[in-house]
Amino acid sequence: MNTLLAVDGSDNSYEAVRALKYLRRADELTLLHVVDAPRPAYPMMVPEVAQELYAQLERSMKEDGERLLTRVQSLLPAHSGSARKRLEVGSPAEMIVTTAESRHVDLIVMGARGLGPVKERLFGSMSHRVMSIASCAKLIVKGPVRDLKQILLPLQGQSDAEAAVRFLQKQPFEQPANVSLLTVLPLTRPPWPVDNAFAEKLEAQALEHAREFIEDVATKIRALGHSTCGISVLGVPTTTIVHEAEKVGADLIMIGSRGRQGVTRFVLGSVSHAVLHQAQCPVLVFE
Repeated sequence: MNTLLAVDGSDNSYEAVRALKYLRRADELTLLHVVDAPRPAYPMMVPEVAQELYAQLERSMKEDGERLLTRVQSLLPAHSGSARKRLEVGSPAEMIVTTAESRHVDLIVMGARGLGPVKERLFGSMSHRVMSIASCAKLIVKGPVRDLKQILLPLQGQSDAEAAVRFLQKQPFEQPANVSLLTVLPLTRPPWPVDNAFAEKLEAQALEHAREFIEDVATKIRALGHSTCGISVLGVPTTTIVHEAEKVGADLIMIGSRGRQGVTRFVLGSVSHAVLHQAQCPVLVFE
């Protein structure tokens, strides 16, 4: 499995480095830092002077970036093996995605560095942008990673299940995990009038189908060496996922990227974006 570790020097960026301890040794590991030097915002400044100021700032940031990459390399877990350092200039999110595509990366690992709840929802933080446009799996680290043994895997349907199994077939984790598979059925009733007994019968049938679905997926995941348990509940997807993660003591939430696309995905957010915003543990988004 090819892995890209994107670092920016933030606390969560260093936590992302430590998270590699719990991932299987990468076939190829790329350490990436992106320099995004701001242009001088002085309209009355002579263009030549403004350009020189920008060039000096970019040189300084590149030097800092090289030092950061060297430090990160020294902090890699022992089993990580050799890593390729890469320094790029440009928009961080776009350069992370471009590098991942050119290196045929299977997993991007990075720390979350949000803008606060309001701006993050409206404009998207760097981690949210990478989640939205990268075509490979993304592990977003929001704080200290204590382990990756207890995993919550919410599933929205068959395509989600197939994508999750495909990712787990790559054996991404250093050790087998206990995977709690979760399906959340919406709290909806038929549009036509029904009595409570009939509505409860419909809900019970839906939950039974969900349990059968979960057991089928669990069988495939157990065949890959992981232990499993199944959870089927009625509720609101995002809040239920976050609640169940806390309830089972999840070290990681693995979730598919299905949801809104394009502009609406940035502004309104998909379930995976909302979970990343609210969850306390790291979030791994698979495609």
